[in-house]
Amino acid sequence: MKLRRAIGLAAAGVGLAAATNAALSKRVGPLEPPLSGNHGTYRWRGMDVSYVEAGDEDDPTLVLFHGINAAGSSGEFREVFSALAEDYHVVAPDLPGFGLSDRPALYYSPALYEDFVGDFLAEYDDSAVVASSLTAAYTVAAAERDDVSVSRFVLVCPTSRGGPDPKEWLRELVRAPVVGEALFNVIASRPSIRYFNADHGYYDPEKAGEEWQEYEWRTAHQEGARFAPASFISGYLNTDIDLAAALSDLDVPTTLVWGRESDITPLKRGRDLADAADCTLVVFDDAMLLPHVEFPNAFVDTVRDALD
Repeated sequence: MKLRRAIGLAAAGVGLAAATNAALSKRVGPLEPPLSGNHGTYRWRGMDVSYVEAGDEDDPTLVLFHGINAAGSSGEFREVFSALAEDYHVVAPDLPGFGLSDRPALYYSPALYEDFVGDFLAEYDDSAVVASSLTAAYTVAAAERDDVSVSRFVLVCPTSRGGPDPKEWLRELVRAPVVGEALFNVIASRPSIRYFNADHGYYDPEKAGEEWQEYEWRTAHQEGARFAPASFISGYLNTDIDLAAALSDLDVPTTLVWGRESDITPLKRGRDLADAADCTLVVFDDAMLLPHVEFPNAFVDTVRDALD
């Protein structure tokens, strides 16, 4: 009797989780583009990768790669995209597994993102790049390819680690049907998104904006949204690249942008990287991981100075 009761309770719990997951999916609805411009699709390894571009195509190309988190998308550049398009041909993709791009149930890895970034950049001649956080490391690795030509880097709080040492059990738990989706719904809940933004993303959480945080919640509840973050949360998107050595070998003029109050990637790392790789370091006071959102005008000026 006790065993039957336990099985019944477990079945009821799974059923409730499945019903909750389905209800959330119906409530979210389709996702609209977070940036204004010409929207296109880059076909890559059987996936449709969404991107938006703006500005005069005869101007120098500037590619923007967003960082990786549970609600990542090209919308990270919402405050600077239009201003940058006044001077550059700006292109911003949603990485595979995020935003409006396809989100298949792959085992996402640094190699996959390095290959994607490299193939995407190979479509352009001598482009400049703005890349954020962990994606900055993938971009530096991709720039080592012979078919990739990068004229300048602007790297925002770059890091080679975005999670713990790899934990297979955690990755598989988040990927699991029903239970994994329910767990991810908690990780990507509105309170969790607000907590991350306030604790790590923004020095002034008000600058995140209620409308944007609602968009983050919606993008994190699209079909297949948990698969790429499952690798991130469990440490499987960490990369072994030595950023200082790689940047030194590439000899690409690089500007590092850092929020003084950043705690996940402390400013000391920025100072050490700038010294080791002979990079320019620009520090934004009263900012954390997202100085380009908190101080968009100053960030645009920094990019213009770096690319001139």
